[in-house]
Amino acid sequence: MDTIRKALTDEQLDQFHTEGYLIVKGLFSESDLMEIDRTFEAISHTTVPGYFEPDLSGGSEDPLKRYPRVMHPHRFNETAMKYMLHRPVMDVLEDLYGEEALAAQSMFYYKPPGSRGQALHQDNFYLQVEPGNCIAAWTAVDPADEENGGLLVVPRTSGFDIVCPELADENESFTKHFVKPPKDRGIVPAVMDRGDVLFFNGNLIHGSYRNRTKDRFRRAFICHYANASAARINTHYRPLYRGDGTPVDLEINPDGGPCGIEFDAAYPH
Repeated sequence: MDTIRKALTDEQLDQFHTEGYLIVKGLFSESDLMEIDRTFEAISHTTVPGYFEPDLSGGSEDPLKRYPRVMHPHRFNETAMKYMLHRPVMDVLEDLYGEEALAAQSMFYYKPPGSRGQALHQDNFYLQVEPGNCIAAWTAVDPADEENGGLLVVPRTSGFDIVCPELADENESFTKHFVKPPKDRGIVPAVMDRGDVLFFNGNLIHGSYRNRTKDRFRRAFICHYANASAARINTHYRPLYRGDGTPVDLEINPDGGPCGIEFDAAYPH
């Protein structure tokens, strides 16, 4: 018996399963986005040990020292929790999974002018969701394009295996892992308007380039999810949450992935 879909058309579902990603408009109202604006503007002037530790002195030449990403804001902020469990997003995820989605992680990226990008990588290398996969919901809080370091995707790599990454160029990437895309796959910019949400499969190769603008941030609210039938996940992403906020503890995934247990696959993505 087919699952009754709540949010997506046949064409949208087919694009996700074929290309590995899908941009959906209209899931956040302008009032939603303004609440997200206010919340993370306030957070940007504070320090939250273990989650957000900016250099507020202004003494660093690296803009990401002043504006690092906020890790797991749902663990200390009610607004972040609310929008991690945003019903329109959860409805899309339920269509993509064909079952209930569980929220595993939230992040907020400021990506100020001049800041480095993030080398191409695969999300489920970090989350290690089994069986099944993680899906990201990447919400553009600012318009995102090639100039300000919008997201890049490598279409039709969602069916590829998770691979052990190489070391990234740290002059251009603030993270250390790099997954080389196949020679027969092109890199495509995901150009997005404010409020657009990009959903993509945990095996899809993706990343971003440097923000080359002088005056435009590229803020994004990014959450990762697992399918409700998953049994295991990396320990850094527990507990997970149902759409009603009920916590769920999956088993800790003891598998080190393609690099083995000695590799730092637990790097907080």
